[in-house]
Amino acid sequence: MLAEAGGTFWLPPQSSSTARYVDAAFHLVLGISTFFFLLIVALMVVFVLRYRRRPGVGPAKSPSHSTALEITWSVIPLGLVVVIFSLGFYGYMEIRTAPRTAYEILVTAQKWKWTFRYPNGYEDPELHVPVDEPVRLVMQSQDVIHSLFIPAFRLKMDVVPGRYTTTWFRAIAPGEYDLTCTEYCGTGHSDMVTKVVVHAPGEFEPWLRKADEQAQSLAPVDAGRRLVTQRCASCHSVDGTQVPNGGPSFKGIFGQTHTFTKGPPQVVDENYLRESILDPSKRIREGYEDRMSTFRGQLTDKQITNIIEYIKSLK
Repeated sequence: MLAEAGGTFWLPPQSSSTARYVDAAFHLVLGISTFFFLLIVALMVVFVLRYRRRPGVGPAKSPSHSTALEITWSVIPLGLVVVIFSLGFYGYMEIRTAPRTAYEILVTAQKWKWTFRYPNGYEDPELHVPVDEPVRLVMQSQDVIHSLFIPAFRLKMDVVPGRYTTTWFRAIAPGEYDLTCTEYCGTGHSDMVTKVVVHAPGEFEPWLRKADEQAQSLAPVDAGRRLVTQRCASCHSVDGTQVPNGGPSFKGIFGQTHTFTKGPPQVVDENYLRESILDPSKRIREGYEDRMSTFRGQLTDKQITNIIEYIKSLK
């Protein structure tokens, strides 16, 4: 694959203010490793040819050690390690120290999707940020360990259940960038992808205001459709098909009678759907595994009602 414009053979274009620190350390280590690899291979070839075994020639007496040589091959690697450490430490401190004025976005990772919550309460499955402004991400996981990775920003941070992790960046160019999970989190790991949308100057606030207004003005079914797309589509279809390693399709389930691995059969009504959202492990439908994480504390009563209304409409 050809390198993108502004990038290199190894790395995509630098699209954040701290990407240069990562690239500098990478290229330094790569250059040192390449130099010594070629040096060692070349010397090995020379020694094999020069000191190969010859008929009638016996082994020569081994020379005594060289103090100057030993000091040289000790001091040079030590100096290189100090340089690598200094460069890496300086870059690490820059990457880990977020500006006090950074715009804060809450991130929730859950099999197998990302949710980004903005200060006004609006939630979106994509990360939208203003260009050339520091953005701080406060992240939590609802189930297993995930890892947020934005290659163009050289940004990677684990998202751990039971605690918050943070990171920050400042995007330097408008555009769309890949965002993936790089910690194996189950069968749907490869589908846990989204994008970062970096808005040009003056475009982020209008977008956020318009998106929030649209979300607030949606009818219950439309609002539920949007929530299902954001929150449930990675495991549940709405067209009757089966998502690989996922749960049952939502199409036509309202009013059906389901059987479970434990407990009596249950008619799918509003109460059952609400229970399944808040306490999914209570009743496990026959033919499926207990894989769903709870949405307790993540969805308001209004949002749960909207999801139920949308499921009821899928006849």
